[in-house]
Amino acid sequence: MTTYKSDFLNILSQRGFIHQVSEPDVLDARAAEGQLTAYIGFDCTAASLHIGSLLPIMMLYWMQQTGHRPIALMGGGTTRVGDPSGKDESRRILTEEMINENLVGIRAVFSKFLKFEAEGGNAIMANNADWLNSLNYIDFLRDVGKHFSVNRMLSFDSVKMRLERQQELSFLEFNYMVLQAYDFVELNERHGCTLQMGGSDQWGNIVSGIDLGRRMNGAQMFALTAPLITTSSGAKMGKTAAGAVWLNADLVSPYDYWQFWRNTEDADVARFLKLFTVLPLDEIARLAALQGAEINEAKKVLATEATALLHGRDAATQASDTSRKTFEEGTFAQDLPTVEVPRATLDQGIGVLNAFADIAKLVSSNGDARRQIKAGGLKVNDVTVVDDKMMLTTGDLTADGAIKLSLGKKKHVLLKPV
Repeated sequence: MTTYKSDFLNILSQRGFIHQVSEPDVLDARAAEGQLTAYIGFDCTAASLHIGSLLPIMMLYWMQQTGHRPIALMGGGTTRVGDPSGKDESRRILTEEMINENLVGIRAVFSKFLKFEAEGGNAIMANNADWLNSLNYIDFLRDVGKHFSVNRMLSFDSVKMRLERQQELSFLEFNYMVLQAYDFVELNERHGCTLQMGGSDQWGNIVSGIDLGRRMNGAQMFALTAPLITTSSGAKMGKTAAGAVWLNADLVSPYDYWQFWRNTEDADVARFLKLFTVLPLDEIARLAALQGAEINEAKKVLATEATALLHGRDAATQASDTSRKTFEEGTFAQDLPTVEVPRATLDQGIGVLNAFADIAKLVSSNGDARRQIKAGGLKVNDVTVVDDKMMLTTGDLTADGAIKLSLGKKKHVLLKPV
């Protein structure tokens, strides 16, 4: 592991955030001498960011904690185009209204991790729609496009992968790296931003921005990328059978978020504690040394600390207590995730497949529910479901006034009539 002079790069290195750095000695010296300004871009393709965005958010967090200035760049403009990096197909085109709606949900997450100027901090939230949406195409081609070599653009992994797999790459998407490079130059001119960070698949795009800044303004800019995170079993980080793990509480409850981290594979616990909590490294080393069943205690700490960062300490403690009551004490915890259903609907009866798939969303489809039933994976009020034509009615309400649906041992939802 490289030892740096600056707290910023040292912390990123020690906690496992660094994959590649351009001119590391020069960047390290700059970071040790004074305040750096760096940005990471986030496109607005959904109403919330998911857990795959948590690693770059944590990079911005540590940047601010070590005395530097982070910029969270919202891709209000580039979302209209689509980044081909790491993808086999074109992104769905969103309307301006859809993008703006998504921006509202995404902005809420950042206030949990960064202190912005309006709150007495120095973090900046920018939106590239402010400069991209008003560009004159001919002027842009003349002033910016002339600095790009198509030969070089074709050599980038994000483009080569699509072409080698014979997947269509639209001219719209091909322009994405030009727009991202231009973002870097704009942020350099507007805010003195000299560093762009991102995932390792962004290296080519970031280097293009460095080159464009040098050609247009003679600016010296830098790149820092983080490794793309997969679990030790090779699965993509943040993907579950039920779908993406979203960061907004209205899409994934604090309890389900806590459970996601609690279910971390043993081999990933130490790495995830470094990346996704702010615990001191010596405490992480102590937890990482736990063996056998004791590793579950480290997983609970990971779950609670990661949930506290996003949803607050109270929500994390409540999620931990709910889990303990449900799994260790065997009680019927009232603060399990709850879905309300009309009492009249329950009076008529709800099919068990519909209840698990459409209402509780514990499984992805009726077919998935049937497969789980055959495998003995679904329970109603802690009793294994054996009949896929079973109907749930008010007669299934427990003394607590709810019906408990369970997928395996760790996923539960309460149905409550209203």
